[in-house]
Amino acid sequence: MTMPWNKNPESSMEPSGGDSELALIPRWSVFLAIVVFIATQYLFHEVMPHSRHEMLPMRLIMGYSSGTAFASYVLLVGYVSRDVKRRRMSAGLWMLLVILMPGGIGAVVYFLLRQPVLSRCPNCTTELAADYHFCPQCQFQMSPACGKCFRSVQITDVFCVQCGHDLAEDHVPARLRAYRD
Repeated sequence: MTMPWNKNPESSMEPSGGDSELALIPRWSVFLAIVVFIATQYLFHEVMPHSRHEMLPMRLIMGYSSGTAFASYVLLVGYVSRDVKRRRMSAGLWMLLVILMPGGIGAVVYFLLRQPVLSRCPNCTTELAADYHFCPQCQFQMSPACGKCFRSVQITDVFCVQCGHDLAEDHVPARLRAYRD
């Protein structure tokens, strides 16, 4: 398991999924989210009048829930600011849309309309969608695929999980057979 402080900085810029998606949230966004949360707590506990002590539980619940909501929104804006650049979309337009549309509707629209993450073919440097198995320009095999049904398979599979084809019969490039042998 790789600890957060032992990460390679180059690997955090191209996350593949799961927890590594959290690496896209910039530090300024985390810092600003903490400041927003603390400012919300200050607002609810110091600025707003609180003469009735029986309202303390309600004030605590409202302070923490609204502080969490505002801080989460700041983290969402930070995530979108990095993700939009990774997907090569118009950063200014999407940031304006996410910030100005009320109630987080801009973020929902962004997640519905965002472009897929593109990668480059190592052979001819053509930009490809991440789920391509072969480069459409040079037919370079990007990921392992069954030779019979052409669906994706894992590097460690011996048989295709879809059609049962023996993958050893296919002439897979050596770089994609690394774990099978």
